[in-house]
Amino acid sequence: MKERRQYRVVFITERGLRHQQDALEAAPPILDVVILRQPDPETLRSHLAGADYLISERAGVIDARLINSAPKLKLILRLGSTTHDIDLDAAQAARVIVCYWPVSTVIYVAEHMVMQMLALSKKLHESEAIALDANPSWGESKRTDEDTFAYNWSGRKNVNGLWQRTIGILGLGEIGVELARRLKGWNCTLIYNKRRRLPQKVEVDLGLSYVEKDTLLAQSDFVANLLPYFPNTDMLLDAAKIAKMKKGAFIVSCGSGSVIDEQALAEAIKNRRLGGAALDTFEWEPIKAGNLLIDLAKDNYNVLLTPHIAAGTISAAQEQRVGDYTNIMNHINNAPLNYRVA
Repeated sequence: MKERRQYRVVFITERGLRHQQDALEAAPPILDVVILRQPDPETLRSHLAGADYLISERAGVIDARLINSAPKLKLILRLGSTTHDIDLDAAQAARVIVCYWPVSTVIYVAEHMVMQMLALSKKLHESEAIALDANPSWGESKRTDEDTFAYNWSGRKNVNGLWQRTIGILGLGEIGVELARRLKGWNCTLIYNKRRRLPQKVEVDLGLSYVEKDTLLAQSDFVANLLPYFPNTDMLLDAAKIAKMKKGAFIVSCGSGSVIDEQALAEAIKNRRLGGAALDTFEWEPIKAGNLLIDLAKDNYNVLLTPHIAAGTISAAQEQRVGDYTNIMNHINNAPLNYRVA
């Protein structure tokens, strides 16, 4: 016999239908979940009037008025690790618990972007090809010891790292926050641009400085694209925007593939205007055979292409999303709550 739905859950998100459907299908049967994409405050308040639980995916202001419009509300769950836009004092006054829930796929993407930047700065693709070639033209091989070695035997140039580099993050959501956390302490300059600027305290905690988009492009040694797809981000990084970048800079991308004009990017790399690029997402997926970036990678330009795997290789998105409801089910079952902040 199917378990009767007993608890009303309002789930707010900025993500598209595919992600929404995965979240719905992962919900335990006991939960009656309604998903709202970017609802206006009045619509949200009307849904919260009868809600037991509120899930907020990654971002969105939850103020005292919203909290007070939900007399039955027991718990606010933020999917992600930032809670600066939730009024914790109002939640405590209303006896509403607030927890966050780290998203594993978000963390994996942030790690992947660090790898992309390191791979480009170390010219990993080109350097590996040289090592695998084992060409005798590099000179006589001798057994290494304390004083015998052939450092940089192929004469590579401009192999560096991330130390003292400027990294500009375009579209600083949860992935960008996790990226900043991982780079904090690496002695990088971290700048960012997003639609809604973070509070100053959050910027200080993360070691970030806000700049306008064109300033970010001009100052960054690495431009990290994490922009989602919206009509106003379609082909945002086109030839004109790429031309604003610092000569020799790099683009790394795990945002929407359709944000980048791949032909313009390929031409900038081929002409040595940019130092290279690492992409995990593409305008057409699976990637088309005629993509100019593939030719550059095969010709040992500083290009790293991966098949949209930055978030891991989970067999079913629905399975991964089961964890979204863990704290709600723990609360229902009087089990300990994870990552509680209020």
